[in-house]
Amino acid sequence: MNRTSVLCGLAVTTLLLAACVTPPPPQSWEGLDLVAQKRFDAVYLRPDASFARYSEIMLDPLEVSFDRNWDPRAGTNPLTRVDTGQIKRVLADEFRRIFEEALTADGKYRLVTEAGPATLRISPAIVDLYINAPDVSMQSAARITSYTLEPGRMTLAAGFRDGESDTLLARVVDRKQGMQSNYLQVTNNVTNLADARRAMTQWARSIREGLDTARAMAPADRH
Repeated sequence: MNRTSVLCGLAVTTLLLAACVTPPPPQSWEGLDLVAQKRFDAVYLRPDASFARYSEIMLDPLEVSFDRNWDPRAGTNPLTRVDTGQIKRVLADEFRRIFEEALTADGKYRLVTEAGPATLRISPAIVDLYINAPDVSMQSAARITSYTLEPGRMTLAAGFRDGESDTLLARVVDRKQGMQSNYLQVTNNVTNLADARRAMTQWARSIREGLDTARAMAPADRH
């Protein structure tokens, strides 16, 4: 799967997420059918998909893109020194650590770097990261303290493919927001990262539970 198709898929998933309220998301997408479930905002599944044989997982590096309306230079104190590359690296590292821990717990699955007949490939992306008041206080002589009432947000868009054939089996779309608050609170790199970790932990657990359920319900692969 090339990068162009990945980026096109991410753009579509953002639209699908927005459609999860009104109107409802389409019933099919890329040969996948929308399925009823409660773990995520939307899950699409290939009609003949079977997860019975997968005991290995190839986890691609997390791709991160910011919300198109996010501007770190906006506001009364323009945050011109925000290192977006560093934000992406930190999120990707935390994402992998959290997902590795969740997916390999109890030994039912093991992570691999090369695909085999028992490999499920997961390609995750955060497609609309919006951070309220990124902390740049450690990058300048002047101490910057930011306050916010609204939480940040980010959307997970993950594709699940057969490791050998690259056949698309499922897609998951889910949006998370930071902790809601009715009062102004300090927003910095510590609180932002805590919200991100909380969201990624929920995603990791839900995906692990979903894989376990799908694997248990699917008939054994006879091929």
